[in-house]
Parts: sequence; C-alpha cells; structure tokens
Amino acid sequence: MARFVVLGRFQPFHKGHAFLVEKAISLATDSDEVVVAIGSAQHQYEPNNPWSAEERVAMISSWADANNHKITIVTIEDINDAPNWVSHASDSHGEGTLVTSDGPTAQLYKQAGWPIEIIELSQRKDLEGWRIRQTLKMLSTVYDDDATRQVTSESLPSSVIEWLIENDAIYRLSTFETGVHAG
Repeated sequence: MARFVVLGRFQPFHKGHAFLVEKAISLATDSDEVVVAIGSAQHQYEPNNPWSAEERVAMISSWADANNHKITIVTIEDINDAPNWVSHASDSHGEGTLVTSDGPTAQLYKQAGWPIEIIELSQRKDLEGWRIRQTLKMLSTVYDDDATRQVTSESLPSSVIEWLIENDAIYRLSTFETGVHAG
C-alpha cells in the first residue's frame, strides 16, 4: 500500500487544494491511501487562520463526501522548526509521496528523502488563500448567501461554500483586524 500526502493550512479549502487532492487520488490505486494533512492546527480565529482545525476537517470532509472521495484527514500543529518539520509531520501523516505545488515544501520533503509529485497549478495566483480570505472578509458584512455563492464560485468548491454558509463561518471575518497575509 502506498500513501500520497497533500499538506496545507486549508484556510479555506479552495479549488486549488481540491485539484491537488484529486491529483493525489488519481495517482493512488484502490489499496493506496490519500492523506490530507492540515498544518497550523493550533491556529484559529485570527485573520490568517480564521477557521479551527476541526472546522477545516469538516470543510474538507464536506467536499470529499460531495465528490465520493475516500481520504484520510489528519491535523498537525506547527513547531516553527523547518529542519525538523518533516519528521514531526510524518508522525501524523505517515511516510509516502508528497503531492504539492509548493516549491519550498517540496524542497523540504525532498531533502528528507521523500518522493515528490510536483503539480503545476494554472491559477495559483488567483487561488491563494489570503486572496480568498480577503474576498470572504468583504462578503462577511453583506449577509447575502446568493452573493457569497456567486462571488466565491470561481475559487471555492460549492460544497465548501455551502459548509461556510450553513455554519456561519464567514461572518466572523468581519471582526478581524487586517493582518499580514500568510499564503
């Protein structure tokens, strides 16, 4: 059995993340495992990390269920120690092949001896988490679910949009002060 790991903060889980997970699924056989590893698990309710680890698990699960994808979701707390990150993260996501579009993350895992599948994203600039969070922050004062659906449909999977709306997970963004973005 092989394991394919997709790592991210998923603040929120957007179409770029969905694309990466679907690529990992396409690499896997029926006996393989696809692991979505949520980093920064201890960060929540702040401008760059507005959703808790539990909310991100629920967000990703809603997408996986809507698309009949079988994945394993794990959470990983930051240790702010790049040289020891892969070893620390591996305790949660296990050993396998990293599926990523992020160069620095790929390099970190490659140095630790991991096989890497680099996935090129055609809309990477449009699908940066900080851009999506800023859009959602603007929408958080509107209280119009149809407008939220329309404006975010290009960047977020519909199941994630519905999860955000149903769980009132957008409206808290209006209370955050503007912070420095972290992709």
